[in-house]
Amino acid sequence: MIVQAFAFYLFAGILLTSALMVITARNPVHSVLFLILAFFNAAGLFVLLGAEFIAMILVIVYVGAVAVLFLFVVMMLDIDFANLRKGGMQYVPLGIIIGSILLFELVAIYSYWAFAPDVSQNLDMPLSSFGDLQNAEALGMVLYTDYIFAFQMSGLILFVAMVGSIVLTLRKRPNIRKQIVSSQHARKASDVLEVKKVTSGTGG
Repeated sequence: MIVQAFAFYLFAGILLTSALMVITARNPVHSVLFLILAFFNAAGLFVLLGAEFIAMILVIVYVGAVAVLFLFVVMMLDIDFANLRKGGMQYVPLGIIIGSILLFELVAIYSYWAFAPDVSQNLDMPLSSFGDLQNAEALGMVLYTDYIFAFQMSGLILFVAMVGSIVLTLRKRPNIRKQIVSSQHARKASDVLEVKKVTSGTGG
């Protein structure tokens, strides 16, 4: 228990610190790097909770795809952040008001939070039929048996969305010369070369 408590406070402290640095760092590249650090520590907290599948998804999807994409976009785009921050102070009062309302709602929700009397029985029910299986293996058995149709349909929807985004961003430029490999292989030497006999002393 002491090791688990120490790991929890370590991950939680680094997570809160890195999350604070995400919104306070002046360099956007540093903000993305702190965001990646926050994702890793959140994955560590999920591992302590026994949800290693969610931790793996958090690392693979958010760190491996989303955060890296943010990093490349920030590094490749030449954005003048100084001009973006010039008019930001006028929205501070509105942001404080909205943040205060959200904070009040969160406090109101957690102050009246109460567990149901049979919550312990409900927590044990989903895992009662799987025995000693890990949660990732149990989730895979449920996902690929009872919910295989929904899983395949969600994959098909994501595939259609990916194809649609590629089609929408595809640009055709008619004035650009492109390489046609088949025509290059079909070209004969007689079509592009001409041999001329040059008499000595007359030049080209």
